[in-house]
Amino acid sequence: MTETLSDIGEFGLIDLIRGLLQKEQVHAPEVTLGIGDDAASFRPGRGRELLVTCDCMVEGSHYLPEHMNPSDLGRRAMVMNISDIGAMGGRPRYATVSLGLRPETGLADIKAMYRGFISELRPFKASIIGGNITKTEHSAFIDITLIGEVETGKIVRRSTARPGDRILVTGYPGQAAAGLRLLREGKTHDNLINHPLIAAFIRPSHRAVEGQIVAQKGYATSMIDISDGLLGDLGHICEQSNVGADIFQDRLPSNGHMKEYSLSQDKPIYHMALRNSDDYELIMTCLPENMEAIKSELASLADTPVTEIGRINDKPRDISLIRPDNSRYKLFPTGWDHFIGEMD
Repeated sequence: MTETLSDIGEFGLIDLIRGLLQKEQVHAPEVTLGIGDDAASFRPGRGRELLVTCDCMVEGSHYLPEHMNPSDLGRRAMVMNISDIGAMGGRPRYATVSLGLRPETGLADIKAMYRGFISELRPFKASIIGGNITKTEHSAFIDITLIGEVETGKIVRRSTARPGDRILVTGYPGQAAAGLRLLREGKTHDNLINHPLIAAFIRPSHRAVEGQIVAQKGYATSMIDISDGLLGDLGHICEQSNVGADIFQDRLPSNGHMKEYSLSQDKPIYHMALRNSDDYELIMTCLPENMEAIKSELASLADTPVTEIGRINDKPRDISLIRPDNSRYKLFPTGWDHFIGEMD
């Protein structure tokens, strides 16, 4: 018989989680007090600034439990937060995890979820140092607060792009949104569950190491991760930097799977690349002379493409798509809105 949360209760679950973390996660020596008291404590590194982010995933709104196993769910929830730290040039260090769970939730599923959290934190020698458990009768949720650190003076912000900067993106923005649409179309047979576009949604990758390197070298003038879609997040840079952008349609990156899906939907490939998507890729702006250095540094890490897609202009919030014939099409940088939904 499967053991559930209702069999051991809240404090039994806390003991289970504490034991799992003590056994399986990295123990950072800077943590002076972890799980087991009213609060945790740690010693910040000398010459470092702290970064704090939080993100929440609600069942049915942000993830589809019928298509995602608990380990992948834990990984995805942590990737969302790691991506935010990395987009400012930081390194993840400490996480707190709050869960809203139904009493019938299986203990094996909870342990698998925590192993997913740990698997994403382990490469950074980061650890879970606290959290909270609450009962929910309806949608389950995961709420993570992640603390990171960055060398003093090395933070990369959204608000510091400048006219003339080049705009670079990593990877292939738009894949995750296409994968989610495939799932929602109800095509769930085995060969589609392993489809690369669906994998991009269920098992996304962050670019935190790439963000750290770019920040450490001082190459980027601004940076943001793609969680609201390429156009929406570029819009955040333009708004906060009081600049505009020109995006070259024929430079937007795509791969064979995106092109195939685009044809099946009878939609242009650039529409997929620009629209709402939880890709967790990076948008970076940089001086023209630093563009090749960024590409070279990131190419040495992994086989992740870095593509120049446009440039920053001096027209505040004016974002245009430059078509292959050099005609201009004005774009409106709307991204995902939790209370409105997807905006095209």
